[in-house]
Amino acid sequence: MMEWITPIVFILSGFMAGIIGEKVIFKKLETFVTNKRIVGSKIIFHSLHRMTFLWFVIGGFFWAVLSAPLKPNVAIVLQKILTMAFLYSITFVLAKLTAGFVNLFIRRAEGVPTSLISNLAKITVLVLGTLIILQTVGVQITPIVTTLGIGGLAVGLALQDTLANLFSGFYLIISKQVRTGDYVKLDAGHEGYVIDISWRNTTIREISNNIVIVPNSKLSSAIFTNYHLPAKEITLTIDVGVSYDSDLEKVEKVTVEVAKEVMQEIAPELKDNEPYIRFHTFNDFSIDFTLYMRVSEYFDQRIGKHLFVKKLHKRYQQVGIQIPFPIRQVYMQDNSAMEKN
Repeated sequence: MMEWITPIVFILSGFMAGIIGEKVIFKKLETFVTNKRIVGSKIIFHSLHRMTFLWFVIGGFFWAVLSAPLKPNVAIVLQKILTMAFLYSITFVLAKLTAGFVNLFIRRAEGVPTSLISNLAKITVLVLGTLIILQTVGVQITPIVTTLGIGGLAVGLALQDTLANLFSGFYLIISKQVRTGDYVKLDAGHEGYVIDISWRNTTIREISNNIVIVPNSKLSSAIFTNYHLPAKEITLTIDVGVSYDSDLEKVEKVTVEVAKEVMQEIAPELKDNEPYIRFHTFNDFSIDFTLYMRVSEYFDQRIGKHLFVKKLHKRYQQVGIQIPFPIRQVYMQDNSAMEKN
């Protein structure tokens, strides 16, 4: 019985060191590095979460196996299991790090990452890591790779729709016809912001905050409008009519001034794009024109129209420009007079 005391001590020491390392040392180091705002620090510590505890525990069990009175073949099997567990935990950390830094790179390059690319990177690292671990512990991987190839062909034939969605997702990302963060409108009438492109679906969040799920294969073959391509900025057009008594030069000057105020409020970065108006119709009761004003993105049209109508109505009242009501003149014939004649 005494010969098992040392292995038990190693196991308990591994648990204690793991708890101290995870709860004290790891937390303090995470706080220190995060405060320094080092690039990628959150990704690194998120990937290492709870791994400190696991590695100390594996180390404790490993030394316990070395010091325990076990048969050589049993000890070798346990050492291989512990080695595989340790190597696989490192592989898992590397997979999370790869996915995190891929997301970071895409976020800086494109704005918003997609789960399809990060998941593909994670799966690739896990598969390669698993094959390397098996090779390390003496397992021949050639038959495994051959079996996976044959099995993959059978699975591919059985999952044609799933693979179609997968490759359609890659096509959408590579072609950059749709990117996460873009505002799109489908031919079916749905519209909203693309928030993710996964291995099967594209997720669109509508303005009402509802979620629309579109299979990648459907989206790749659909007719849709991407309001963020070729640029996010969009021209807002508003039709206005003024009275025939109005000074059109004054109307143009006042309207453009109001449009500049609205642009300064909602899109100051576009102030170099001068708003302008174009008169186009002698209507029944008004002279009509259209205002052209740039806004930052498609959704800003709503707030742009709201502010412009309020400000323009108030300014027209101040300077005496009238927006006429619809007017119709009706002539009535006196039939009684005609009958007397």
